[in-house]
Amino acid sequence: MRSARRFAFVGNAAAAAIAPSSAHAHLVQTGFGAFYDGLAHVAVTPADLLLVLAVALLAGQRGMQAARWALCALPLAWLAGGMLGARFPAETTLPVLTTLTFGLGGALVALNAALRPASVAAFAMVAGLLHGYVNGATLAPGGASALALAGVITAVFCALAILSAQVTTLQAGWTRIAVRVAGSWIAAAGVLMLGWLARPVA
Repeated sequence: MRSARRFAFVGNAAAAAIAPSSAHAHLVQTGFGAFYDGLAHVAVTPADLLLVLAVALLAGQRGMQAARWALCALPLAWLAGGMLGARFPAETTLPVLTTLTFGLGGALVALNAALRPASVAAFAMVAGLLHGYVNGATLAPGGASALALAGVITAVFCALAILSAQVTTLQAGWTRIAVRVAGSWIAAAGVLMLGWLARPVA
């Protein structure tokens, strides 16, 4: 009986020690300055990275005009959201909403949804505002500078431009199928993440 109580006490103490009362996103310290820390932030933040990939694949599927509009809409909306989040920071990271955005983007790619360029740009704008807001709201309390946000936007722009341009050039049937498969993986990652978020907390 005593050993069970001691084990429970040690377990509770360990859980309290490693579980913070609130979580804050922070930049990866690359050692090259705030701008490069912002560049790296996108690569190590799964929700942001998967959203950029989903938007790039979706825009590339829909052609050059959709890719151009998305290339303008996503970074600009991300910047506006980041500035808004830095101005009005919050402790929440909105994990359900950010997961829904990249999951929906992946599903649209997997379904090869026949969206108009304006619809692709609208989706990119809404998603960019949301993810940008989360970036600004969670990075600002950690002391991140505007230069770090500029690094994030640069990473989003470059990744979107390169990947969407490549997808627009695909002609072979199997390559188009490969794009849809990649979208299905992104959508599946969203479903798995939503399931993990919905798990009961002990």
